[in-house]
Amino acid sequence: MKQNKSIDEIRGEIEEMILDNTEVTNVEFEGPEIAIYTKNINSLISEPNFISQLAKKLRKRVVIRPDVSIRSGKKDVEQIVSQIVSSSVDISTIEFDDALGEVIVEVDHPEKLKGEGIDSVELITKNTGWRPHFYRTPPIESTMIKSIRHILFSETESRKRALKNIGRIINRPTYLKKPIVRMTALGGYLEVGRSSTLLQTGDADILVDCGVSVGYNAPGEYLPRFDLPEFDINALDAVVITHAHLDHSGFVPFLFKYGYRGPVYCTPPTLYFMILLHLDYLDVATKEGKLLPYSRTDVRDVVLHTITLNYSEVTDIAPGVKLTFQNAGHIVGSALAHLHIGNGLHNIMFAHDFRFAPSRILDRAVHKFVRLETLVMESTYGNPEDVVPSRKESEEMLREIIELTLNRDGKVLIPVLAVGRAQELLVIIEDLMLNEKIPEVPIFIDGMIREANAITSAFPEFLSKTLQDEILDKQHNPFLAEFFHNVSDDNTRDEIISGDPCIIFATSGMLAGGPSVKYFTALAEDEKNSLIFVSYQGAGTLGRKVEDGTRDIPLRDDREKTYLLKVKMEVHKISGFTGHSDRGELLEYIKRISPRPKRYVTVHGEETKCKNLAKTIHKMVKREALAPPIGTTVRLV
Repeated sequence: MKQNKSIDEIRGEIEEMILDNTEVTNVEFEGPEIAIYTKNINSLISEPNFISQLAKKLRKRVVIRPDVSIRSGKKDVEQIVSQIVSSSVDISTIEFDDALGEVIVEVDHPEKLKGEGIDSVELITKNTGWRPHFYRTPPIESTMIKSIRHILFSETESRKRALKNIGRIINRPTYLKKPIVRMTALGGYLEVGRSSTLLQTGDADILVDCGVSVGYNAPGEYLPRFDLPEFDINALDAVVITHAHLDHSGFVPFLFKYGYRGPVYCTPPTLYFMILLHLDYLDVATKEGKLLPYSRTDVRDVVLHTITLNYSEVTDIAPGVKLTFQNAGHIVGSALAHLHIGNGLHNIMFAHDFRFAPSRILDRAVHKFVRLETLVMESTYGNPEDVVPSRKESEEMLREIIELTLNRDGKVLIPVLAVGRAQELLVIIEDLMLNEKIPEVPIFIDGMIREANAITSAFPEFLSKTLQDEILDKQHNPFLAEFFHNVSDDNTRDEIISGDPCIIFATSGMLAGGPSVKYFTALAEDEKNSLIFVSYQGAGTLGRKVEDGTRDIPLRDDREKTYLLKVKMEVHKISGFTGHSDRGELLEYIKRISPRPKRYVTVHGEETKCKNLAKTIHKMVKREALAPPIGTTVRLV
């Protein structure tokens, strides 16, 4: 049964609705949108209900773009934009996307342009023939944001070709009246790492997450199982990324290396975090002399083919499939991926990494949906003994360890994931110091944490409502605290190691490379110091060995000679800052989720945890609950 309309059919419907004087010059697919180009922009955007009525009729997202012939010169546009918005906000940058006819404006407070009774977008569009987009100026300068926006706005023709191709993919006709919907486990099933699921509807193949397993080297252990017969990169229509961590996004550029040119869907913060982690992954692999799985060119292709979606925004992503992201409460921009297949045929949600409890920086995961038949959910802490201390208890534990360590003139090392956990801990420690609950000492931030802080600050709308209020209304940004000091060179690291008591945040969180290893090896043999693990320590990593109690660790020095590191510093584990739900929260989510799914699939957990949680779910709700191994294909419809 054919559902999607051709571009010619859509043009015909648009011509029936628009007035004669609109002078429409072109109608085309651009990604998930239908773009209408016109020489008389005023006649279309002056009708307040026209676009919504058209979108409802076409059942597509619609955007009105001025024809290139009516665009003003760029210098004139800059002056007009400044005249219209400068009384409300400070402009930091104005750039132009020539291919799409958009003017990109960075301002300090874009939210101020929405509630003053003046439609700045409409006013600028009418007066310039350019359609404006307002972005927040990062309070902390971000190299990554600059780099990605440069790619998007300098390679506009490549971007437009990509959007047209994506539009053709999305709007390809669907013919199956009774499709068979299946999901195949490619990675992250009965294990933690390389999360990846292939969803097949008969009309479309969709990959949900495409990660690697940090700490493993053998391809069969750290890559998704793309060797399975169900997976065909040439048949792939869309890639959905729930969040930026490498175990969920780390292998996306590999797809482009081998010819994939379809869309990648994620939230706006996830795009920047994901590319940051991809480039760091390449840098680390290069330094360690490893074979690179992909190149920087492949990462650039990811940028050009990524379409970002805000929470609750419903979008067609493949023939017969709509996607909606909702807050997952895991890291900034993390999402529950809800896929609506067919005309109500099946609804499946991937809750890969989520937290059903509020944190300092994020609200808890969303649990109410319109329809839901299958839930794929994490089980990182799925065993009965996996009880995580409350946030209040965890913050008190952190305060006590820091205070005791500093009082004995020691240093506190916190190995941390740059994206997510670092921001949570920095907000907590900033609050402790401001309220004089711990001594005020320098806090050194090393690795990618500074850049992650910059990206986080650029997207306060993805933070908890409480933190949004602090940043936007009270003008208090905790990431700008004066006792935070960024580190980027070995000389400074040596000074920190030999210097006065301090707190050190460094990547990686599993002591699997990065500056955290340098600090650890330098501080480990002094009993005055403390090491605090706040993240999950993956199997095979140095962090897991130390966490499990190993105190004599063979290492290699700069001359490649083996020596024995004796760990005398105090080693602590505080699990309450996790971005994952513990056993109690997982069960609470199962009780509270609405509507109740007909099927549950447990993933992202060690084998015993996946199986135990599935068994418990079946007993609780008397519904099908599966814990399939990698390679399993489950028929959903």
